[in-house]
This record gives sequence, C-alpha cells and structure tokens, in this order.
Amino acid sequence: MDLYKRILKRWPRTTITTLAKLIDFSTSAYANRQLSMYVDGSDGYTYDSFRIRCTAVSHQMSRFGIRAGNKVAILSQNMPNWTVAFFSAVAFGRVAVPILPDSSESEVTNILTHSDTQVLFVSQRYLSKISEEVRAKLKLIYDIETLTLIKKDESAFTCEGWTKEPQPDDLAAIIYTSGTSGNAKGVMLSHRNFCQNIIEAVHAQPAGKRDRWLSILPMSHTYELTLAVLYPLFVGACVYYLKKAPTPTVLMAAMKKVRPTIMCSVPLIIEKVYRSSVVPTIARSRILTWMEKHMPWLLYRLVGHRLRKSFGGHLKFFGVGGSKLDSTVEAFLKKAHFPYAIGYGLTETAPLITNACVGKTVVGSIGVPAWGIEVKLQNVNPETGEGEIIVRGDNVMLGYYKDPERTMSVLTDDGWFRTHDLASVDSKGRYFIKGRLGNMILGPSGENIYPEEIEEVINSAEGVDESLVVERDGRLVALVKFDDNFIDWNQAKEDSFFNNLEEKKKALLEYVNKHVGKQSKIGDVEAMQEEFEKTATHKIRRFKYNKKS
Repeated sequence: MDLYKRILKRWPRTTITTLAKLIDFSTSAYANRQLSMYVDGSDGYTYDSFRIRCTAVSHQMSRFGIRAGNKVAILSQNMPNWTVAFFSAVAFGRVAVPILPDSSESEVTNILTHSDTQVLFVSQRYLSKISEEVRAKLKLIYDIETLTLIKKDESAFTCEGWTKEPQPDDLAAIIYTSGTSGNAKGVMLSHRNFCQNIIEAVHAQPAGKRDRWLSILPMSHTYELTLAVLYPLFVGACVYYLKKAPTPTVLMAAMKKVRPTIMCSVPLIIEKVYRSSVVPTIARSRILTWMEKHMPWLLYRLVGHRLRKSFGGHLKFFGVGGSKLDSTVEAFLKKAHFPYAIGYGLTETAPLITNACVGKTVVGSIGVPAWGIEVKLQNVNPETGEGEIIVRGDNVMLGYYKDPERTMSVLTDDGWFRTHDLASVDSKGRYFIKGRLGNMILGPSGENIYPEEIEEVINSAEGVDESLVVERDGRLVALVKFDDNFIDWNQAKEDSFFNNLEEKKKALLEYVNKHVGKQSKIGDVEAMQEEFEKTATHKIRRFKYNKKS
C-alpha cells in the first residue's frame, strides 16, 4: 500500500477538516518525535512539547480577553516559535495574520490596522517597524524569540477570552499579498482550504516521519506555510531552520549538516546555482566542454551527481513554485535527474492548483490539476488554444477581507476562481502558463504579446541576471540587470565603461531579436544598476517599472 494511503487510513479524510484536528492528531501520533529545531540543533520542540507550549500561550491570551475570531499577527524571520505563534491562534478559533518580513513599516501598519489585529508576535529584528501609534492600539505584543510579553494592556485582563473548536469553513488566516500589481489584498483562508492542500500534498509527494525539511522561504508566505509547516506536521517529520539569511555559503553548510530530503524553493535559487556554478564549471573544464559536445549524457550524469551531493546527497523532492522556472535551467535539471518538482498556485488557493511531481515533469509545464481540484480554461482563443485558468475546489479562499467588490470580481456564483493566468493545455491534461492577463501587451496588429516569454530569452543570454519587458511609446523595452562580473558599475565614471555597456546592450538586443518572433522583438535595452524590487517569492513587482522614471 502506498505511503499516503497508509497515512490516510490512519487518519480518515473526513476528519481532516481543521487545523485544530491536525494538531490533535499529530501531537498524539508523534508525541516523542522531533518537530523542529535550528540547523545547529538548538531551540527545538518535540511534538508533545509543541502542543504544551501552544496551549500555554493560548491560555495567556485568553486571560487578556483575546477570544475566538480575534486577529493574531506574526512578524518574524523563520524559527520554531513561528509555528507556536500560528497554532496558539488557529487551533483555538483565533485568526492568524502572517506578515512578510520584508514588508515596509507603512505596509506593516496598514496590515495591522486593516486586519483589526489585537495581538502581535514580533522578533527583535523587526520591532522597529511597529510605530508607537500602532503599538498603543495592540492589546498584547510578544517577543516571539522568548514568547514573553513586551507589552500588555492591563485593562484588558478579564480572564474571559473564550476560545472554541474551529469549524472547517471558519476563517483560519488572513494573508496579505500585493503580488506584482501593487494592490494589497487580505486573502481569507479557511481551515478547509489549508487541510485540502495538505491532502493534495500527500497525493503529490508522499512523505513520512523520517523526512527532513530545510526551511528557506518565508513562513508567512502560503507556499512555505502549507508545504513546509503544515504538511510535515501531518506526517510527523522534522523541520530545520536557519539562524542567518540563506546566502549560498550558509545554505551549503546547512545542507551538508541537515542532509534534507525535502525543500521548497523558488526558481531564482536554483537558477542562480545553475548560472553561477554549473555553467562556469563546465566552461572552465576542457573535459566537461568536450563531453557537452560528444557525450552529453555522461556530462549530465556527472554534474547531476555533484549537484545532488551539494544539496546534502539525500534530497528526494525539491519543489519549485512561486514563479516560472527558466526552461533552459529546467531542461538541465531534467537531464541531470535532479529530483525537482513543479507546483503552481496562488495565495487565494492556499496555494496548490497544479503539480508536476518528481519524474513526471515536462519542461515548461506546470503539470496537471492537484488531487481533488477542478481546473479548466475559460474564454479560450480558438486560434492559439490559450485561455484563463479557473479553478474550483476546497482550496479556494473565502474571499478578500473587507473587500466584497474585489471578491466578486474573481469568484463566480458557482464557485470558480479566476486566476488571471493565461495558459494552454495539451492532450494529456498538462497546463503551460503563457503569462498574466494584466501583463499581456497588445501588439500593433492585435496579437497577444507575453513579456514573460521574451524575458526568458533575455535571461538565457550571457551576463544577464534578470530582466523585465515593458511597453513604452508603442515599442517593447527590456530593462536588464546584468551580472556584476559582466558589468562593473564601479567603473561608471570612465569613458570606456559606457562604450563597453553600449556594446553589451547592442549584442543583447541582436541576440534576443534573433530568438523571438516578429511581434516580440524589443526596440531598446536599458541597463539597471540596482536589483529589481521583488515579492516574497522573488517575482519582480512589475507595477514599479511600468512607467519610465
């Protein structure tokens, strides 16, 4: 019997309906097992001690009148206590409000105000983002690193903060996302939404109590929260956290120590490994260069083995989601037999919609609908076969907090959610993303131009880190961030620098226009000195660059 069937037999699907039931099950079934710890082995919890700590914190909140339905925000880097803060809220009927650590002070203020938050768990690193005005309105503020109160409203001490057993369709979390459009939305996710995603994950990639997760993405993002917090909790696994930012040096050391079996990532991480390590390694070696031309299968085998070893040697699932993986990089990963998988989804679907599991990936595809989810294309163009992805299932959000108008614009009366992503589907039911509806550019002859497809070509050129294609005065312009080793801005005061830069821009322009269709040719290249501003999943915030500064 498959592993996921054994797990589901142990915990029938009909009972997997709330996060309270999740913690009841896991802390009972895996009581003495390790749930979490830092990579160095410190500050962890067993499943039993985790439950005891969550209950204690919940009782303390109750004594200050924090009831079921009240909002509890979390602003912190990844750590074991993040999960304690989350479950001390959701397991007792309260509503969690995870906040992305890189949010600005004004964004934090807006989220705490708009969500009506009464309790905040915050790390010392981000305490300065809480203004005095906001601090005065909060009833409780916890130092999340010690779980001690650093601010309490004594007048709120009533011992009457009643909690309750949450129901499947009760609100569990409000997750704010501005994405790439700049319009912040409070996505309301229910207990059912999260539990549906756990079961989707079980069917996509069976895991067990011997698995080791290495957490590198923000836990406040739905992708990491669902697949690297809730899912490992369900199967009795252990999650390891970094004390420092996930720089290449820190990551390599962590993977050597933890030897993770499962990681959730975004394309940027593996793309940087490919461009900064794999490509130069091949280029510097005469033997590997010869193999690339005459014995490519052997090259992929050797480099693939080395790559897997650099990730600890035990990796069985490297999930890539949040944005599209570069097709050149994906083709290499597939040929090298690297255990990558592709997932597609949105915060509004908590997040999984489609998946391409390890060994079943097709370059460029986001895979097939996840277990129990209905997916189809709407308003399909008969000539191109492209349409908007719409989805229906228990993963679809309740709506946007305090925003019924926007909710109605994306949710149909019969329960379908409009993703605003354009895609095509092949005969085997595999979906291929073309681009976002809001990003699509209408060409001079009425043709649809997807900037994402042009950017993929640009990013494959030598010396390019990342790019963004925008429309200006009726023509396409490529904003390009060149690699610092390719263009040294420290020499910008020298005439030779500008001559070199113009040559590089001209060469890139010619390269791109040779590799794209007639309607997608770019008219100009602008070199960006600073990195693009990005979301938590490293997607460029397009709205910041739509107009020339």
